[in-house]
Amino acid sequence: MKASDVCCPEWLKPRLEQHGNSVPFSTFMDWALHDPEHGAYGSGHLQLGADGDFVTSSSLGEDFCSLLAVQLREWLELLAERHPGSLLSIVDVGPGEGDMVASLMALLQSQAPELLPRLEFVLVELNPGMETRQRLRFETSSNPRCRWCSLDDLSAEPVTGILIAHELLDALPVERLVLREGELRRQMVTLNPDLSHPTGLLSWDDDPLPASLAGRIQMEADRAGVRIPPPAAEDGWATEWHHAVSPWMQEAFAALHDGMLLVVDYALEASRYYAPLRRDGTLMAYSCQTASADVLRDPGRQDITAHLCLDTLVASGCAAGWRFVGQCRQGEALLALGLAERLTALQQIPGNRLGEAFNRRESLLRLVDPSCLGDLRWLAFSHSDPAAESDHPLSPRFLQEP
Repeated sequence: MKASDVCCPEWLKPRLEQHGNSVPFSTFMDWALHDPEHGAYGSGHLQLGADGDFVTSSSLGEDFCSLLAVQLREWLELLAERHPGSLLSIVDVGPGEGDMVASLMALLQSQAPELLPRLEFVLVELNPGMETRQRLRFETSSNPRCRWCSLDDLSAEPVTGILIAHELLDALPVERLVLREGELRRQMVTLNPDLSHPTGLLSWDDDPLPASLAGRIQMEADRAGVRIPPPAAEDGWATEWHHAVSPWMQEAFAALHDGMLLVVDYALEASRYYAPLRRDGTLMAYSCQTASADVLRDPGRQDITAHLCLDTLVASGCAAGWRFVGQCRQGEALLALGLAERLTALQQIPGNRLGEAFNRRESLLRLVDPSCLGDLRWLAFSHSDPAAESDHPLSPRFLQEP
């Protein structure tokens, strides 16, 4: 991370002062993203899409959701056989601008009309600003039933269906850890007075790792077979710890009575994530389609994200009760769901629509580009009764060979 001090915004100064002028990075990240008035997501300031701060797969056009719908339809049809007459739910956790929900609504209306009377869309959105935009988009729609609630609400009345976490978990607040003289410490964000900046300057600092946090890290690392720090790490080696993932997996498990969890996110194997040569972790900021390592700058005005560790994510899921089915890169998943056929079909578009064909081709290639969205990981987890699973197994098509 950049070491240079940056100006503290006015809204953040009194909050830091109330906490002794220093807070763990996880607290800073939570405020910067989710504060309902000033946070990048909480206030609705961040814009997703080609003209926004960053793109997601679903914001590049309908092709991504068309391919995803192939998988969702298969799962829904199998769940419909397991639970005749029951309501089926597609739960989108962190739906952003609602692009994926809107596309899936239209696609399933045309491709699976027999499921429509039994289908609902559930949007789980923690940030008021984003939810306001979603409600304006969907509440006057004639599409299938649509409702908003929290995972906690769902745990009281678990649903049958599919829970989707699409580029969600990498935006949960993380702890930043740094190695100092053989000891893991927690990185802090500190407010420093400065005569030329009335609100003060933000800078990095570090404190001893609290015993409770150290214990949780050790327990979860042992469960996943991970060593933090790795044996050959040098002084100053830093990384992230996704302390919020384990409780999230527990909440998600409680929200589902029977069905699948699909996680689509940036992730690395533990051997790469916690490698000695990865000295500064994966933490990045995004704004206006530009990536930056300066995550302290402009709190509330840029996205902050950190890759997931595959091994600890899977271990957390299994500990919560999920059965891990498998994972692959997005490029492999979309090819298995028919992306190559879509590229071939573009050649049949009439000459007077070449511009449309070119744009769709570029979007499809971005979805599988290993230096971009193609490196996203698709992970499938099942929450099913073993007897039902043997009769109607929810085997993911996206894990099959193309």
